[in-house]
Amino acid sequence: MDLVEMTLSDREFGRIKERVYRIAGLSLSDSKRTLVVSRLSKIVRGLGLGSFDAYIDFLEKTQNAHDQQNFVNALTTNLTRFYREDHHFEHLEHYIGNLMAQRPRIGPDGKPRLRIWSAGCSTGQEPYTIALCLLAAFPDLKRWDFRILATDIDTDVIAKAAQGIYPVSELNDLSNQRAALFEKLDSGSIRIPAAARQLVAFKPLNLMEEWPMKGTFDAIFCRNVAIYFDRPTQTKLFQRLGKALAPDGFLYIGHSENLGSGADGFKSLGKTIFQVKSGQRAKDAA
Repeated sequence: MDLVEMTLSDREFGRIKERVYRIAGLSLSDSKRTLVVSRLSKIVRGLGLGSFDAYIDFLEKTQNAHDQQNFVNALTTNLTRFYREDHHFEHLEHYIGNLMAQRPRIGPDGKPRLRIWSAGCSTGQEPYTIALCLLAAFPDLKRWDFRILATDIDTDVIAKAAQGIYPVSELNDLSNQRAALFEKLDSGSIRIPAAARQLVAFKPLNLMEEWPMKGTFDAIFCRNVAIYFDRPTQTKLFQRLGKALAPDGFLYIGHSENLGSGADGFKSLGKTIFQVKSGQRAKDAA
């Protein structure tokens, strides 16, 4: 029997929802039933299993990390583009310009220090946009201790992002000035220039687990990630992000998101831009 055409029982869907919520914090609504079937059926068939119930039983028993990760990868959504919600990047440029002129943080090596985190970076367009726009606006950043951390729970998109190569269609709707920042390859693809690629470290990270980062961030982009979580999970996430920001640092979220009860410790600057309050406790930068 072709498992692509199998229906998903209420019991099976409930087990899948419970598992992906427990592991990754993702809250699947009933409208996602078709998506679950289309994305998981190929995996089920590849394992030679006869049902989605059998697949969940398999996951509960196996110690194979690859199989466990495939389950999560299949159910995550990755939709992004370069310069998406570009008012965030305009604000970031203004913020970093002030930071450079007035109160840069100094690292242990005596260099001005800048740390930005792209949480839920998908295939990399967001962190690379950060790197491209800031290097273009502030060439002096090349002399700073400047790094961008880019994380995602989906290991497949992290691997793709690290290559820094995209179809030329990604330049559609970009201005000529922005399009000129990319390298054009003979294959018809585009590549992120080395100076920008070298600033970004791509790492797999489940936001529901412990975060290994020791220092704080001057800015965090966590856009169109919380929409897949329920309210309690969103609140916990935003509170944790606030503690990961340096004093007066900024959090950028998606256009359809709001901090809700996680807004304590932030002040809104409008257009999904939030600044951590001066009194917000944050760990010292490493």
